[in-house]
Amino acid sequence: MKFWTIVIVGFIFSVRAFGAQTDTLAVPSASMKKKIPTVIVLPEGYAASKQSFPVIYLLHGAGGNYRNWITRVPHIQQLADNNQVIIVCPDGAVTSWYFDSPIDSSVRYETFVAKELPAYIDQQYKTIPNRNGRVITGLSMGGHGSLFLGFRHSNTFSGAGSMSGALHVTVIRQGYGVEKILGDTAVNRKYWNDWSVLNAIEQKPTDSLSIIIDCGVEDRVLPMNRAVHEKMQKLNIAHEYTERPGNHDWKYWSNAIDYQVHYFSKHFKRMLKTNK
Repeated sequence: MKFWTIVIVGFIFSVRAFGAQTDTLAVPSASMKKKIPTVIVLPEGYAASKQSFPVIYLLHGAGGNYRNWITRVPHIQQLADNNQVIIVCPDGAVTSWYFDSPIDSSVRYETFVAKELPAYIDQQYKTIPNRNGRVITGLSMGGHGSLFLGFRHSNTFSGAGSMSGALHVTVIRQGYGVEKILGDTAVNRKYWNDWSVLNAIEQKPTDSLSIIIDCGVEDRVLPMNRAVHEKMQKLNIAHEYTERPGNHDWKYWSNAIDYQVHYFSKHFKRMLKTNK
């Protein structure tokens, strides 16, 4: 069996915020007692269609927000159109790391992204309301978040991806907000260790995941990605791993998202064909 490949080279407050096929929502989070801004990119023909659409949940990086993908990668609308998928970009705060913080009860982004948001989107849109029609991916902090949530919530997502993922939070101790979410590295050592993707993958999910990981060869987080890839090999976790020329920047991510959406488009076709 081939396990990997390596290539080196609620409430709608603004119905059409960015374009004819894009919504901006304030999605209620019961766990955080507030509304979270979220961008929804709808494929061409969505309004008139009677079919249900698969959903790609797309996470931003540290210091970013829910608008990043739609503003920095304008062709994301074309990706939704060409692949007939809905793309959902939630706000993950500046540095939530998509965790439910063990020290701050107001930070519940794991609960929001993995449970509350999919339930809300399924209520508001014509989606495939089960794991076969949902995947999650993201960049940098969002790459960590997507793999972390994908493994822990494989009953919600059938696939998980990462672009330039900061996949080993144990070594990210200053400047990116991890310490504000997880607390003291000694007192809360278990969280720092177990919630780092590098170690979280040891707890294999009950349901199989389609996994894609990519990173630029000039990127400072490349060693983390290689470490996760090598550990997945040892654990016999099926995945696709790619390294391409590029750095930790939007030039790389603007290109990487094309590969990710194509990968998950093929995944959806397999999943939906198998379950007909």
